[in-house]
Amino acid sequence: MLFHEHGYVSTDPRIKPAAGYGVDRATDLPDEMDVLIVGTGPAGMLAMAQLSVFPNINTRVIERREQRLEIGQADGIQARSVETFQAFGFAQEIINEAYHLAEMAFWKPDPENPTHIIRTALSPDDPANVSEFPHLIVNQARVLDYYADFSKRQPGRVEPDYGVKFLGLTMDDGSEYPAVVDIEYTAGPRKGETRTVRAKYVLGADGAHSPVREAIGAKRQGKISFHAWGVIDVLATTDFPDIRRKCAIASHDGGSILLIPREGGHLFRMYVDLGELAEDDNHAVRSTPLESVIAQANAILNPYSIDVKDVGWWSIYEVGHRVTDRFDDISEERTHLEPHVFIAGDACHTHSAKAGQGMNVSMQDGFNLGWKIAHVLEGRSPESLLRTYNGERQVIAQNLIDFDLEWSAMMAKKPEEFASPTELEDFYQSTFEFPAGFMTQYEPSMITAEAKYQDLATGYTVGKRFRSAEVIRVCDGTPQHLGHLRKADGRWSVYVFPGKADAEFQDWAKWWSEGENSPLNVHNAPTDDEAAFFDVKVVYDDDYSGINPMEVPEAFRPKVGPFQLTDLNNIFGKGTSWRHEADFYAERGIADTGVVVVVRPDHYVANVLPLTAKDELAEFFAGFLNDRRGEAGELETAGPVDLTVERSKVSGE
Repeated sequence: MLFHEHGYVSTDPRIKPAAGYGVDRATDLPDEMDVLIVGTGPAGMLAMAQLSVFPNINTRVIERREQRLEIGQADGIQARSVETFQAFGFAQEIINEAYHLAEMAFWKPDPENPTHIIRTALSPDDPANVSEFPHLIVNQARVLDYYADFSKRQPGRVEPDYGVKFLGLTMDDGSEYPAVVDIEYTAGPRKGETRTVRAKYVLGADGAHSPVREAIGAKRQGKISFHAWGVIDVLATTDFPDIRRKCAIASHDGGSILLIPREGGHLFRMYVDLGELAEDDNHAVRSTPLESVIAQANAILNPYSIDVKDVGWWSIYEVGHRVTDRFDDISEERTHLEPHVFIAGDACHTHSAKAGQGMNVSMQDGFNLGWKIAHVLEGRSPESLLRTYNGERQVIAQNLIDFDLEWSAMMAKKPEEFASPTELEDFYQSTFEFPAGFMTQYEPSMITAEAKYQDLATGYTVGKRFRSAEVIRVCDGTPQHLGHLRKADGRWSVYVFPGKADAEFQDWAKWWSEGENSPLNVHNAPTDDEAAFFDVKVVYDDDYSGINPMEVPEAFRPKVGPFQLTDLNNIFGKGTSWRHEADFYAERGIADTGVVVVVRPDHYVANVLPLTAKDELAEFFAGFLNDRRGEAGELETAGPVDLTVERSKVSGE
């Protein structure tokens, strides 16, 4: 963690000095705001956290509940989400708190006694070792708490306004604040009062029954599968030996259980198969009593049993697979306009809970959109950038629905219906990367290039997430995971791998610092720090111990903060340090002819280019970033932190 660039800090360095709208933050909603987020679910809270980094963006969040979520329905945290937590600075804390899923057990009827179940397979949870981070189980409410804590520590000091209900919105196109939103206070001294506020942008992260979705006329497409499940979080005594493992359990009569241990060492969740429904059931299954769900669970577990002592939460649900026809307010009648209202999370896609995707995909919706809104509001990008949100995330949602349809059908099958005895286990192993969050690949667009030079970095597929690996930091000899140094600060990362092409590398570095068309000089305002918008790092294919950081090009030694201190933390090599071996080039397929890898603020690879393709790199950034060379004095406090803040305020004096 880097800090002190604004002056000595003796207090918690995670708490940034308040700036912009974070100074004397208004206690009530203003009449006008830049961004209004509706809902405090995973998508809304991540978007809030991302925008809290930008103090000059007036971000507000409303939630109709009177207080924070106490019991969340979601609990599965895939490895891609943990990578995201790392960017927000709380991965290790939540890893320490959560339950770790290391393997999955499969239970089926005993061929010699079909009324009893036996374990037939035990599979590693991450068979391909696709991430250094674990698959976790933790209450959704705790995840939201961590995002809330992050937001309160950022310069914008954004916190949700609880007890405020979204009633509806209309659009006043052409206005500076085109979204006209009606709200009602549902708690506190103003309970029952209604008023109207205006926003430049609205994000509806308000659940499956989203009023924001209804307000923009977006439609859900899909169907209910007419299969019901009971889900219960329980404390119980049992003789079932795999009670602390994730299990797929199929009984002789076709009933099944997906068992998921929860954090804390005792709590566990069961998704209990309640069978097929008649098409005219009309949701009558939702009145199934808790006792019936527990009885069904015991029938499936035979010859084992559970004696439930306490129920933390339970529900009955019918599996529905639906995706919304669009994720913004650009209907056929509004195609000539740019989007100003968006939806995310369950407002966009609903599916079964058994694949552990709801919270995880929702968070990536919020991550995808948050930095794009910040780019536009800070004047860094044109509004057309916001069209990429629908273009990217709707495809991902449909892929999720397709996967979940197949997984849910698998879980609902009777043992005799499988094509082979190991079909379920084989499916779990072969598709692991999808639920883990690593199959997402964005198609070419204004912010994701064609994979023209993919052979130069085979470990970094254009459009997929940037996968970390270890390097040795030159200035102090410490092993670092390169991807872990990437923060959710809205910056673009430019990773330069010189390979053996020293002349081309030196030429590239000089161009980046001094070139007339260099993205650094075109898209940074003259008042911006060198590292305000571009995080530029170099990884040498040489032993770190022989690299003199003072001889590395200045492109990788930016001046930062009001004292213009030299940052030496962007230079890396390979070798062995502290008993860690690091050879990034070999691990990630980096060509020795040199390569530049561009990574988006949400950590997806945007471009792979040779060192000689400087003009192509400049053209790529020019396709979605504004030319800011003439903006001196206009945006002095733009960016993650207010560089004009007084030293005494930073140091806590």
